[in-house]
Amino acid sequence: MAKAENQVEKTTAKAPEALDLVCADDSVSRAMAQWLQHLQSERRLSPKTVEAYARDLRQCLQFLCEHWGERVTLARFAALEAADIRAFLAMRRAGDIAGRSLMRALAGLRSFGRFLEREGKGKVGAFAAIRAPKIAKSLPKPLPMDAAKRVTDADERAGETRETWVLARDAAVLALLYGSGLRISEALGLKRREVPRPGEGDVLIVTGKGNKTRMVPVLQNVLQLIDEYAALCPYPLPAEGPMFIGAKGGPLSPRIIQLAMERLRGALGLPDSATPHALRHSFATHLLSRGGDLRAIQELLGHASLSTTQIYTGIDSERLLEVYASAHPRR
Repeated sequence: MAKAENQVEKTTAKAPEALDLVCADDSVSRAMAQWLQHLQSERRLSPKTVEAYARDLRQCLQFLCEHWGERVTLARFAALEAADIRAFLAMRRAGDIAGRSLMRALAGLRSFGRFLEREGKGKVGAFAAIRAPKIAKSLPKPLPMDAAKRVTDADERAGETRETWVLARDAAVLALLYGSGLRISEALGLKRREVPRPGEGDVLIVTGKGNKTRMVPVLQNVLQLIDEYAALCPYPLPAEGPMFIGAKGGPLSPRIIQLAMERLRGALGLPDSATPHALRHSFATHLLSRGGDLRAIQELLGHASLSTTQIYTGIDSERLLEVYASAHPRR
């Protein structure tokens, strides 16, 4: 209950930003603030998704204001025509926005339309006539198994003029991304008390997208790397504080881990696609190539839909075809 109250308070605190709409009247501003609160406290969408949806709606309202030559009202928004929506999407596409971002923008606008209908504030029927933009399919680019293992070795960066504990910390985080398939936000969101000492446990409870928790296994050698980092860390690591901290003792920024990976790319001769998130792809792909069950991998990754996980079968099939093409005796 307290958690839900905190979420409402956070949303309420952001409401003034949503209400600052010179392109729309007060009825739209209030509806938008209520919608954002609904997304965060009831739908439990991630803060980043809520922020992106709010930004997309503001851009749409600004466009409609200029397009119609007047401030947007709820009645006028409910009377949107498919041509208006297509014009907005065309404007965004002209700004070189990617297909996925266009799809997200359309999803956000549809969500606002459904919210208005549910609250009895109008039915926006035009969205039914709009097709989602096509997205070019691209497979994730996992690292080769040997490269993924070397990335998690602090000795690979031994020549850098950085403190030993910092190198140990980065190696521990990267090992956690590869060993348990975590997102950076999930790894950096772990509290000290949530990470068992070596020999005292083998699972983590992580909080993923939408504040959903899941249980993931953690290797003992990964726990050993985390323990070595903790022993070297010059700052206290209280039980309720973050497991991984920055060079000045504050929260560790994801950007620091991204920079560490960039240095390793140069040292190991890896392509630009070798990012921290690629270690998560590597986790899934290597499990699948060793006979891992797709449903189990879905649970480990925290994917809401199996179709999201199935993209890794494409990588495995592609690898098998490459082996066939290079090794078949009749080649």
